[in-house]
Amino acid sequence: MEPVSNFYGAGSLCFNINEFTFASSISLRPRHARTNCKYWRAVFLQLAKHNIDDMEKCLIIFCTFCLLLFPDFVSARGRLVPLDSIFLSDPSILADHNTQMYYMTGTGGKLWKSRDLKMWDGPYDVVKINPDSWMGKNPMIWAAELHQYKGKYYYFATFTNGDVKIDTVRGNVIERRACQVLVSDKPDGPYLQFGDSTYLPANRPTLDGTFWIDRDGKPYMVYCGEWLQNWNGIIEKIELKGDLSGTIGEGKVLFRASDSPWSREKAGNKIVPNKVTDGPYLFRTGTGRLGMLWTSWIYNVYTQGVAYSASGTLDGPWIQSPDPITPPDYGHSMLFRTLDGKWMMSIHRHSVINGRTIRVPHIFPVDLSTDKLIVCDK
Repeated sequence: MEPVSNFYGAGSLCFNINEFTFASSISLRPRHARTNCKYWRAVFLQLAKHNIDDMEKCLIIFCTFCLLLFPDFVSARGRLVPLDSIFLSDPSILADHNTQMYYMTGTGGKLWKSRDLKMWDGPYDVVKINPDSWMGKNPMIWAAELHQYKGKYYYFATFTNGDVKIDTVRGNVIERRACQVLVSDKPDGPYLQFGDSTYLPANRPTLDGTFWIDRDGKPYMVYCGEWLQNWNGIIEKIELKGDLSGTIGEGKVLFRASDSPWSREKAGNKIVPNKVTDGPYLFRTGTGRLGMLWTSWIYNVYTQGVAYSASGTLDGPWIQSPDPITPPDYGHSMLFRTLDGKWMMSIHRHSVINGRTIRVPHIFPVDLSTDKLIVCDK
């Protein structure tokens, strides 16, 4: 039994706000039903059939409308949790005006929902994979992103089939890993495979695909060629079909990890740019300048930088900013606009808990009004 403070009693009925149940023969469905008027009409008709006096009915109806007016008190998974209590790498947030909700996903492929970016409900399983596809029965899912485009919702993610090996380089066995796009009619899924069976070459490990419409009006995927195979990670673009159901042509290199002026690693007695490229994300500033966030390392510190395109298109050339743009141990971010129009950066930070490194989502406000991205409240 929950503490008394969590319950509102009405005679023989006991209403639990947190769990959203009646301790009686009357049962209510969880949160997703609370805005369905037909459903609540049925609930009230059901209440009328029970032997409950008018005062008890009034209390029940009052509590019900409180839940309708203040829905963040309840969660289909139980209590809502604050953002900094969620363990999640590569967080991506979609602000959906149709549902007036925020949807967050990332590595692991789960989905979280929120009305205020502070308290979150989840995780939900939203990905449906065909076990006969190249991904296999139980693929790892990395760096998932949600994008709304032409009336549908798209799930860009990296899938790894650990049962298939495609290469061995310098003693490293490389598993089948590639970016793929799934689709749904709703922001909370389910997200299903569609179109081409593969988007990128099967003999190369690719990851962290993101979505961009360039100045030519065509859709593109921008992604990383993993450093494990080439030992100098790359960021590439490839054109997508108009409905995002596959790719057109071959990928084109935009820049390489070795182009970075800020990343560092030791190679023997030398200090050189780090070999990793991770988490590309495209944006435009208020002046129309095209920028790209991406992440690498400074020795053992996860670090994010930014590059800007001199041409204003994906073709570049890309000019790397000399210094990182976010604090140490923050990386793999994306930008989104809140439901009231404010620009934010969703990012993860490293935390050490009981000797383990944990990745936790964080949100920074950002300023895009000038010709460069400014991260605020760092």
